Amino acid sequence: MSLIHSAVTLAIRGILQVVCRIDAEQLHRVPPSGPLIVVVNHINSLEVPIIYSQLHPRPLTAFVKAETWDKPLLGGLARLWDAIPLRRGEADSDAFRVAFRALDEHRIVVVAPEGTRSGHGQLQRGLPGVVLLALRSGVPLLPMATYGAEDYAANLRRLRRSDFTIKVGEPFLLAPGDRRVDKHQRQRLADAMMYRIADLLPPSQRGVYANEPGELASLTVATSLTRSA
Repeated sequence: MSLIHSAVTLAIRGILQVVCRIDAEQLHRVPPSGPLIVVVNHINSLEVPIIYSQLHPRPLTAFVKAETWDKPLLGGLARLWDAIPLRRGEADSDAFRVAFRALDEHRIVVVAPEGTRSGHGQLQRGLPGVVLLALRSGVPLLPMATYGAEDYAANLRRLRRSDFTIKVGEPFLLAPGDRRVDKHQRQRLADAMMYRIADLLPPSQRGVYANEPGELASLTVATSLTRSA
C-alpha cells in the first residue's frame, strides 16, 4: 500500500466527515483479516468511499460500474483503490475472476446486489450475481446497511451535514440445500441474502423486503468469522 494511496484515502475520509456525521461504530464487527464478501444496499455515491475510507487500511475492493473508468477523477480514484470494473447487464466473467483472486488474497470484496443506486433509500430487488461468487468461493458474507444521507446533495447545497449510519449484521453462508442452483434458485438465494440487509434498515426503508422472509430464511445459515490480527 503506497503513501499516495494512504494519503488520498485519509484525505477523502476527512472530506466525507465534513460532509456527513458518520456513525461507523459497528464497523468493529468487520474482522481485520481474512477473505470476506460484504453485501450492502446502494442508495447513492457515498457508500463505497465512506466504507472504503473508514475500513482503511484493511485490504478491500469493490465492484464499480465500468463507465466510471471513463471519468478522469472518479476513474483515477477507482484505479488507485483497485476497484473491479463491472459491465452491468451482462455476465462479466472477467470481473468475477478478479473478485475470486481478491478473495484468494484475503481481501474484502464489497458488492451492492441491487446493481444500481436507488436514490430514495428504499431497498430494491437484489440481483443474483453475488450468489455464484459466494457459493463458488465458500467465503462468508457479511450484511451491511447504510442510511440517513439520502438527501446529502440537497443538504450540501444548504451547507448542512447529513447523518450517515452504518449497520453491520452477523456473518452467514448461503444454504441451497439439495436443490439444483438454477436461475430460479439463484434468485431465491439472492432474496434470502437481501433480507439479511433489510433486517439492518429502518422498517420504512426495507422496500420490496418489508415482509417477513418466510421459507427463504432457511436459505442462509449463520457462521463465524476469524478475527485475527
